[in-house]
Amino acid sequence: MLPPLPEANAINYLDISRLQQENESSRPSLRDMASQHGDFQVHYGKKELSWEPVAEEVIREGGSPILVDYTKLEYTYPELLDEPPAQGGYPILEPLGDIMERWPQHDIDNPPQPFVEKLLRFDYSNPEERKAAELFRDKELPFKVYNVPEIDVATLKWTDEYVASNFDHFGHQYGSPRKSKGRCQESENHFFPFFNPSHWNDRFMGDPPTLDTDITFAKWAKHARYADKARIPMDAKHYYFQSGVPKHERYEGKSLWTFVSLDLPSFSSPDPTFFGFNPAEQKGIQCRFGERGVTAATHFDAGRNMVAMITGAKRYVLAPPRECPKLGVVPTRRHPFFRHSLLDFGHINLVDDNSDLTEGMSREEREWLRIAKESSAVETVLKAGEVLYIPSHWFHYITSLQKSAQCNTRSGRHFEGSREFGGYNETLLCVGEE
Repeated sequence: MLPPLPEANAINYLDISRLQQENESSRPSLRDMASQHGDFQVHYGKKELSWEPVAEEVIREGGSPILVDYTKLEYTYPELLDEPPAQGGYPILEPLGDIMERWPQHDIDNPPQPFVEKLLRFDYSNPEERKAAELFRDKELPFKVYNVPEIDVATLKWTDEYVASNFDHFGHQYGSPRKSKGRCQESENHFFPFFNPSHWNDRFMGDPPTLDTDITFAKWAKHARYADKARIPMDAKHYYFQSGVPKHERYEGKSLWTFVSLDLPSFSSPDPTFFGFNPAEQKGIQCRFGERGVTAATHFDAGRNMVAMITGAKRYVLAPPRECPKLGVVPTRRHPFFRHSLLDFGHINLVDDNSDLTEGMSREEREWLRIAKESSAVETVLKAGEVLYIPSHWFHYITSLQKSAQCNTRSGRHFEGSREFGGYNETLLCVGEE
């Protein structure tokens, strides 16, 4: 489902091909599996899922070693700047097609080495560097910080057992953190586009791209470990565990805080911090637990976004607001994919391929990918211990490179953006008012 091509006069939403090589008719659809308890939910209960015996065997036998641990990969970084350059030019952008040609999305185990980072990376514990980072933040420019004590502690603390104990066991004992709530999404492949279920029309649109499940965190973590060791392909079933901390939690007594708020005090503080610098307009904390290959479709957030990688690593492709017209973003407010794009950038290198592999790729998808290929973007690998600042209205496309845990908080909205990269007005012209 894509917006009309720039030269088109009428909206023509079409299903995007997932480029699956297996016969779709040989397996039940997501819709067939959905429980009657909800149109977009599937309830497994405690039954063993089909992948569990294989996963347990692979994990027990050690499986294949992870070829690339992105927390230990060699990286090079640009020379630090004390302040944003008056003449502009930061960050350095390049065509999205060049980014995807240099490192194809599906080729997770073969990144460029050393990986050349384009975003500045400041030492949070160095007062001078942190002050410089604040200047870039205030100018609405992306950057990263590292050496954040609470993040480093959480990286060591957030084992599967620890996190599961805060999600999967119910009841609250005095002196222990309130239990968190989470949900696990399921997709038939790696692609997870956000959609609004209340606007979904299954007669017109068919099966939804994802379903909510009752899979526990412990079971999700088992599949994520299996995904790393078995190097599951992009067209295999993937799972994505998500949780949120409501904005009002920060104003409650700490005895009522969940483990996320307790472990990330600079994200949950009712007072301004470097990360939560506008508490009055914060909307809480969102946490995402991804497994190898899980890809979140291109979208933008209005809020000024601080993203902390607790464990593992993800690849972020960022595009400034001015690039919105080239990204295939759905502009119809009541459409389920409003503000999001359904373009899978893993297909960019296939737009001129006419083999059986791309038999299901529509003309609209090919044309939109050709347009997106020329858009300007910057990529970064966000790894455990780092925090990425994504300015208001900047688009981001995210791929989990390995089992990972990430939490973010947003601090209000910046309307002006920057003269060089755009802001609210550019997204308003592109997709309209939210």
